[in-house]
Amino acid sequence: MSKRFFQVIGLIVLVALLVTDASAQRRRDKNKKEDVPEISIYDVDTLIKLVPLNMQRWHDKIDRVQEQVDLADGRTDGRIYYAENPELTNMLTEAMLKDIDQLEITIENLPTDSIDAFAERNMKIRYLRVVYDFVKRYTSDYKIDPYYYRRASTNLRGMIIADFEGRMSAFVKENINMYTLDNCPSLLSVASEDRAFIYREMGKREPEKLIKRLDEFATHPYACDIIKEAAKVVPSEVFNYASSTNYKLSNAVRACDDALVRTIVQIATLSKSPLKAMPFLNDVYRGKKTIPEIDAITADEDLFYQNLVRLKLENVSLGGDTYTNELQYRGLKYVREMNDLHEETGKVRFKCINGFSPETLYFIMVYGQDEIYTSSFLGTFSRMLERMDSTKGNELLENVHKDKFRTFLRMCAGYNTLSEFLATMGPAERTAVMKEFVGGLEKGKENDLEDAVDVADAFGSIKDTVLADFLRTEVKKNYEHSYQIKSKKGVIIYGLLASLFEKNKKADYARDAIRVTFDDLTNDSGTVYEQFYFYGDEDGAASYNSFLTNFKNKKWSITKTQYWTEIKSLVGKPVVIYANMPLKEPEDEVAIEKLCSYLAKNKIEPSIMVHRGHSYHLPLTLERLVKKTRVVMLGSCGGYHNLATVLDKSPDANIISSKQTGAMSVNEPIIKEINDQLLEGKDLNWIDTWKSLDVYFADKRGPVKDMFDDYVPPHKNLGAIFIKSYRRLFNADLVN
Repeated sequence: MSKRFFQVIGLIVLVALLVTDASAQRRRDKNKKEDVPEISIYDVDTLIKLVPLNMQRWHDKIDRVQEQVDLADGRTDGRIYYAENPELTNMLTEAMLKDIDQLEITIENLPTDSIDAFAERNMKIRYLRVVYDFVKRYTSDYKIDPYYYRRASTNLRGMIIADFEGRMSAFVKENINMYTLDNCPSLLSVASEDRAFIYREMGKREPEKLIKRLDEFATHPYACDIIKEAAKVVPSEVFNYASSTNYKLSNAVRACDDALVRTIVQIATLSKSPLKAMPFLNDVYRGKKTIPEIDAITADEDLFYQNLVRLKLENVSLGGDTYTNELQYRGLKYVREMNDLHEETGKVRFKCINGFSPETLYFIMVYGQDEIYTSSFLGTFSRMLERMDSTKGNELLENVHKDKFRTFLRMCAGYNTLSEFLATMGPAERTAVMKEFVGGLEKGKENDLEDAVDVADAFGSIKDTVLADFLRTEVKKNYEHSYQIKSKKGVIIYGLLASLFEKNKKADYARDAIRVTFDDLTNDSGTVYEQFYFYGDEDGAASYNSFLTNFKNKKWSITKTQYWTEIKSLVGKPVVIYANMPLKEPEDEVAIEKLCSYLAKNKIEPSIMVHRGHSYHLPLTLERLVKKTRVVMLGSCGGYHNLATVLDKSPDANIISSKQTGAMSVNEPIIKEINDQLLEGKDLNWIDTWKSLDVYFADKRGPVKDMFDDYVPPHKNLGAIFIKSYRRLFNADLVN
């Protein structure tokens, strides 16, 4: 029923109450023994008077955008579905439907006897416009966070009431947070001191987030305050603005009179290769090296990489993200070279890392985790041990400041080299390292799970029973510690880790990853839609041609257009597959955009997404994920951040990934097995599917079987299972 219906009913009830026998009311008042708490005007849930027609159109506008919000899950039912999670579903429904309805009533009920009708009308329209903007903002948010919107809607109500009561300044000072910041543009004028205050304060607390919004305040006096705070933690963002062709943004940075910001501007202006020079911001800022000296370093690839390692070993904090990202990107050159030479002798294959220190090899492995082949890791690892000489493993970890040491130990466990690495230490050192490996996972932000996921993944690979028993005991100790200090994050993390050691709980732990029903994969018409992403390099063209061989039979029809290929089933259940053409770069991105626009126009949301390409293409694929996606095949790159990104956008996704770069000889049989089951209308039971694939690959010899063994099915993808389980448990009581 519409809100107008309830408004009329509310009015009738109110009139009925007003005409109640006055004497009876007086008798009740006289005889009552306890005072009844007075209900605030802001909490009255019915209209005190009818809404004027000139105001009703604003309520209608809000209703219409609320209907869009309600319809986003495919149904207009007064309920906003969120990832099969009833708690979060209720949270979003409360925030965006019920709370907004109540806020509209509150605005209409505001006591306005002291102002004239014209001023009352303008004030209420202003508030309704603010509510409309809030709901509209939700419709353009691709990454819905129920927790955020529940808090933001409560904050919006508080701000409107504070504004009405003339105490906005006090409210802003008492609520310095992102909710106030996001709601303030609609309520506070550009010149408002309260607006300047919240931007400045949030610039100190959340500089990484505020600098991304520079366009909102670039011309305001407080812009430099926020820019210089951001320069300390995300100098690369400031550099991007300094180099921008958007003069509003670049002028804001260049006008900032701060020594560090000026250094960033100098690098952007004077360096021959400013992007390469930025990781060495600290060297230039502290006067250790000149910009020409930095240019000479970046001109030599090996020297460049080794100087990035130097920054890591010096533990330079300024620009840490910048040089760490560059370290990862440049290190992949060595990983790919070793991978490409996998059929050559070790002398030829590993020539590119000759002369590198153990610490340099360590960084190549941990930052190359998304692409490094098993054999490339093993070859690099063995050379690292050889060059350590008398250095113990714990000393090596100290030298690298334990940067990503959990990732390294997880990789060692996965590649069966953990015992070998631990053997370089004495018993006391081994115990200390593994204690730290498991300990402290409750620290950090509630959504920072990278270390915990590394530990979970490692547990799945540890075969040493003595070590496993030790870790089990440590998990229990940390669980008890988390309980004592009331760390919700710690209790959940260590509870999940403990479940890995309990055979009878494994099925419950992985219940979301064992099966995807056929009905969950279909749209309203019963069709399964799939989308494949190909890229325009040589591998992309080869992968595309190999992919098509799966469908050159009587079961499928193939239709090609300029930008994409459509493949339809001719037998069995309706299955439709779309794959963009692997046009030469950068036209491949145009093909992807054209296909995605076509799908959006026709309201097609693929429930299966397959990425075919190197890791550097993956962000472009992940941008296109939607909530409807239920199966994601990465084919490569199963690192934590990729898993988290997938689950941010597709919370119910089952993820197939590989410990190394995907291979056509493995991808095609997996894809064929999945589609054969879909044609028969079967659920995708990953345990049964992988048993069938195990049989198929059992007869394969050499690298094909080894590469298949590196693929991780959804029911064994402990990283993805851990993230989903943690989020479900953590969010379970947010509605309380």
